[in-house]
Amino acid sequence: MEQQANIALFIDADNAPAAKIDVILTEIAKYGKVNIRKAYGNWKSQCLKPWEDVLLENAIQPIQQFDLTKGKNATDIAMVIDVMDVLYSKNIDTFCIVSSDCDFMPLVTRILADGKLVLGFGERKAPDAFVRACSKFLYLDKVENEEAVTEPVLKPVKNIKSDTKLMNLLRGAIDAVENDDGWAQLARIGSHISNHTSFDCRNYGFKKMLDLFQAIDLFDIKKTNGSSYWVRDKKKAKLLKAG
Repeated sequence: MEQQANIALFIDADNAPAAKIDVILTEIAKYGKVNIRKAYGNWKSQCLKPWEDVLLENAIQPIQQFDLTKGKNATDIAMVIDVMDVLYSKNIDTFCIVSSDCDFMPLVTRILADGKLVLGFGERKAPDAFVRACSKFLYLDKVENEEAVTEPVLKPVKNIKSDTKLMNLLRGAIDAVENDDGWAQLARIGSHISNHTSFDCRNYGFKKMLDLFQAIDLFDIKKTNGSSYWVRDKKKAKLLKAG
């Protein structure tokens, strides 16, 4: 029997939506078993009432942190200290950081330096630097909870072709793994992207990378050997033919 990865979940309750806890737990269950579950905040604050309602039913331990100084977030510091304690003293393979706060970016890079996987969860307001630092990052405001459904409901992004950063990422990945004829195996494209970015196609409203490519008419797609998909940049294919 294959041994499951050990996971530690740390939630910055001040900067994360309680309504998405089911989405978070469903996602991290794909990676292994959650041994540590902690949520940080000033639980005397009415703003955290939604989190109080889901802590017990999901076996999440609330960590009280008073607002010692107005305008200063002591919660972040307490959470960082606990994460580092776990990193050094526990056998944890994957760390999950739930927050939309850029202050956790140095923490993420430190965890990665120890060869651990870091899964990030937050809202679209999360700074790009924090998002990119994570091994994987899922925007929680891009998925919706649905009763009796284990997979989140996704909303495809409109005018996806206008996202220059995404188009450059996809084209760059194809260039890196393509054959002499310009075709690149979809599985290799996905592997190449995951090796150096926190990209997740669900952030654009698609469950699979194939669905993402099919929604963009800038790429040719073909299927071989019954199950293997290949992708080619149409623009580059025209240039190869012209040459």
